[in-house]
Amino acid sequence: MIRLNNRSKINKTKIRVGRGIGSGKGKTSGRGVKGQKSRSGVSIKSFEGGQMPLYRRLPKRGFNPILKKNIAILNLDKIQSYIDKKHIDKKEIINSSLLKKLKLINIRSIKLKILGSGEIKDKVNIEADLASKSAIDKLEKIGGSIQIKK
Repeated sequence: MIRLNNRSKINKTKIRVGRGIGSGKGKTSGRGVKGQKSRSGVSIKSFEGGQMPLYRRLPKRGFNPILKKNIAILNLDKIQSYIDKKHIDKKEIINSSLLKKLKLINIRSIKLKILGSGEIKDKVNIEADLASKSAIDKLEKIGGSIQIKK
């Protein structure tokens, strides 16, 4: 059963435009007089009069997140290969500023993450922002240390 207060919404008829002067929506059918908007098939919602539209002025960003944090990832076997090639001295503390200076990681990287892939033979001291559990375990097993910055 329908309630009485909803009946007014249900029984509303659609306004039929262009059905004579007496209807109140006759002749121009509420579209005003002349011009592009008075005619059918108009699509000028984003048209800006020949000016470059807003959607074409803005840069294409796609799926690249704006606030992406560039994290440099370094595996233990890579650190070992750098030590073997004598790019890194095993006595000094390995941190992101040293690796950037030696151009072993990207200069634009904000954080350094150490991952535990591969083996490391030399005792090293590493200072990083992030580290995996396996990397920490492997470094502590050979007597090295890793300091994680907060």
